[in-house]
Amino acid sequence: MTTTPSAAPPFGRALCAMITPFTEAGALDLDGAGRLAERLVSEGCDGIVLSGTTGESPTTSDAEKSDLIRAVREAVGSRASVVAGVGTFDTRHTVELALAAEKAGADGLLVVAPYYSKPPQDAVEAHFREVADAAGLPLALYDIPGRTGTRIEPETLIRLAEHPRIVAVKDCSYDFLGAQKVLSRTELAYYAGCDEHNLALYAVGGAGYISTVANVVPSQLRAVLDAFEAGDTPVSARLQQRATPLIELMMSAGLPGTVTAKALLHELGLPAGPVRAPLRPAAREAVDGLLAAYQELATN
Repeated sequence: MTTTPSAAPPFGRALCAMITPFTEAGALDLDGAGRLAERLVSEGCDGIVLSGTTGESPTTSDAEKSDLIRAVREAVGSRASVVAGVGTFDTRHTVELALAAEKAGADGLLVVAPYYSKPPQDAVEAHFREVADAAGLPLALYDIPGRTGTRIEPETLIRLAEHPRIVAVKDCSYDFLGAQKVLSRTELAYYAGCDEHNLALYAVGGAGYISTVANVVPSQLRAVLDAFEAGDTPVSARLQQRATPLIELMMSAGLPGTVTAKALLHELGLPAGPVRAPLRPAAREAVDGLLAAYQELATN
C-alpha cells in the first residue's frame, strides 16, 4: 500500500520555483515571465513560486517583485496558485513585501528564515508570527539553513503551526527525521525544496515539491507524484531515479540552480535571459553537460 496526503495541499502539489526572466539588457522581462509561467502550468505545475532564490530575489527590486506577480497572475489566471517570496533579514521589510504581494494578487507567501544575523529561535518565531499577523495570505515557511545560517528548528515549526495562516513548509533542511517529526505532530503541508527528496518526502506524507528543476522538466517531475498517487511505487521510484542525473547537474555540480536553469532554458529557446551580478552565466562546457542530461531525460 502507499500513503498519500489526506487533504489537498494549500498551494497544489507540483510547484515550480520559477526563474525571473530578464531581457538581454538586464531589465525585467514581464512578457517572458508570463509565457514561461503559462508553459509551466500547461505542463503540469499546480503552482508558481516567484522571487525565491531561484528567482534572484536578492537582486530584484520591490517594484519588480510586485510587477512580476501581476504579470504571472494575468498569465495563469486561476489555473495555478501564485506564491510570492517575501522573506528578508528585516522583519519590517518582510511585512512590507508581504502586503505588497497580497495587493499584487498573490495567493500565498514564501517566507525564508531571517538570514545573516543568526537570530535565536525565539526571535525567528516572533519574526514569522509578525509577518503572519500582518498579512492576509497563508504562509509557507522556508527552512534552508545552508543559505541562511539559521535553522527553523522542528520544535519552532510545531509551535508556529498553531498560527492559522502558517500552513506550509518548504524544506531544504536535509533533516529527514526532523521533517517527519513535524509531519507527525502538525497539519503543516511539507514541500520538498531539494529535488532529490521529492519522492522520499512525498512518500512519508509530504505535500509535494517546490522545484527549481521543474523550470525545464515540469511534466517529468509531475509524473513521479502521479505514479505514486496511482499506487505504482516502483514506477514512481524509477521516474525519480531517471531524473537524478539532471537534478545532480542542476543543483549539486557547483553552480547555483538559477544559473543552470537559465542556461538550459536559453538553450531550449524559452524565456530566461542573463543572471544578475554577482551571479555569472554557466560556461559552455557546463551547458553542454546540462543539455545532454536534459535530452536524455526528455527523450526517454
